[in-house]
Amino acid sequence: MHQPEPDATTRVLHLTQPVDGGVARVVTDLTRAQLAAGLHVTVACPAGRLTGDLRSLGADVRHWPATRSPGPSLPGEVRRLVRLLDEVRPDLVHAHSAKAGLAGRLAVRGRIPTVFQPHAWSFEAVGGTTAALALTWERFGARWTDRLVCVSEAERATGLRARIGGQVSVIPNGIDPERFHPASVDTVRASLLPEPGPAAPLVVCVGRLCRQKGQDVLLTAWPDIARKVPGARLVLVGDGPDAERLRSRAPESVLFAGAVTDAAPWYQAADLVVLPSRWEGMALAPLEALACGRPVVVTDVDGARESLPAALAPHCLVPAENPAALAGAVAGLLLDPLLRESLGHQGRRHVLTTHDVRRTAGAVADVYRELLTTTPGARVAPTERRESIHS
Repeated sequence: MHQPEPDATTRVLHLTQPVDGGVARVVTDLTRAQLAAGLHVTVACPAGRLTGDLRSLGADVRHWPATRSPGPSLPGEVRRLVRLLDEVRPDLVHAHSAKAGLAGRLAVRGRIPTVFQPHAWSFEAVGGTTAALALTWERFGARWTDRLVCVSEAERATGLRARIGGQVSVIPNGIDPERFHPASVDTVRASLLPEPGPAAPLVVCVGRLCRQKGQDVLLTAWPDIARKVPGARLVLVGDGPDAERLRSRAPESVLFAGAVTDAAPWYQAADLVVLPSRWEGMALAPLEALACGRPVVVTDVDGARESLPAALAPHCLVPAENPAALAGAVAGLLLDPLLRESLGHQGRRHVLTTHDVRRTAGAVADVYRELLTTTPGARVAPTERRESIHS
């Protein structure tokens, strides 16, 4: 496993919008590792809890007001990034997710080594004309991308089918095994939930409450699950634009935990973790659940199959947007505690050997090292770099 050589002269600028969910965790984990390795790390992002988390690590955090989706504010957001580039003078820019990837590459335009990490493709999230525009941009923006980082081979293949060019590195997402680990179900559950007690079967879904994560599909499947597994409860952990709509259709056996600062206790409390996403690159929630020794049921979208050891796939993978298949898999595992325990053990071993966050950080460091060594114009003197940005 490679680690970045300590180099206080290397200046990395991360750009991120959104500032919550899995993208924020990836940025936080990379920032922590890069600071520990001696790099100078700046993160530009909108205001939010991520800002405080990054500052507590020692990162230089710059306020970049930006909306989550492209709109009339985009030109101003790009201009602010151009000024920020002049202030920070990074050796390398790493843009995370579609919006930061759009604004960041428009600001840099290939004049500094640029890494773009989509964390799931933008054109999968929309339809019609908007999807066509997003795809056209991704193809065009590839010319200003020195390295595209995909979190799964499936995400890479989706980009290839969409004819998005450029050099690609596949670096699977990683989790912190010290933070996500098994714990006593009864003890953790008793601290989180009211009656009924620990014996009631518990399903947990962690993720932003939005169309992508598919909680509406899970709620459609839930009455069938509840009939097959009397007393079962479902907890939706997270917040988002669909919160009120989901609450309005949820029965009493579904609880809403809201946004939490630490999801680990919820994984540890669960009998089963479910993520019924419509699209992903490689979701973190299943990896975190497996690290806690909990089995998962996930939809067979990009990254899901790669997240699981082969033995789990027959029990844990279901088609996307298929409530009947989802209900069958969830109920089947809730009714088979021995199988759940076995799958949880196998899943944890797999994550520890394949998805340790230190492996992820080392692979990203290798990409940086390669770009800073081979990209024309990298590591130019500060005055030369300033002129190249604004020419």
